[in-house]
Amino acid sequence: MNVKIRQETVVDYKISERVVEEAFKDAEYSDHKEHLLVDRLRKSEAFIPELSIIAELDKKIVGHIMLTKILIKNDDKEHEALALAPVSVLPQYQNKGIGNSLIIESIKVAKELGYTSVIVLGEDRYYHRFGFKSTSIWNIRAPFDVPRESFMALELKRESLVQVEGVVTYPKAFYE
Repeated sequence: MNVKIRQETVVDYKISERVVEEAFKDAEYSDHKEHLLVDRLRKSEAFIPELSIIAELDKKIVGHIMLTKILIKNDDKEHEALALAPVSVLPQYQNKGIGNSLIIESIKVAKELGYTSVIVLGEDRYYHRFGFKSTSIWNIRAPFDVPRESFMALELKRESLVQVEGVVTYPKAFYE
């Protein structure tokens, strides 16, 4: 399977949104509105075009990932980080390594752009393979109730979270 991973372009937006919608259509823990979130995030200040990435197979978009800016706040201290949300692969192409490729590429690009950490809410057994660890290690908390093991962080730069603690603040696009 020859999958091409590349930055999403404006021309890809509507197709990518359909991929996201289809990927989450039967997901148990979903509001089935992830495609609307992607659209809102693209229109927000949190959007980083280089970190909106697609997977193509035979010139067909089959996957999408997006990392956007977030803050970790503690009193008057703020630390910029990235949120990995969502990662989407069309159901018929899932479990073939496409999601892995999207995550690996997004982490690589985020490092190249100088970002130092990524936060994700997801399946711990899946994200651990990429180096994600429970945010509780750094006393970083979600702004809502989630299982501790499902809220994870990845240091893109060694020890970048050592002096960071607080509550993750997502852009308002996540709540609209």
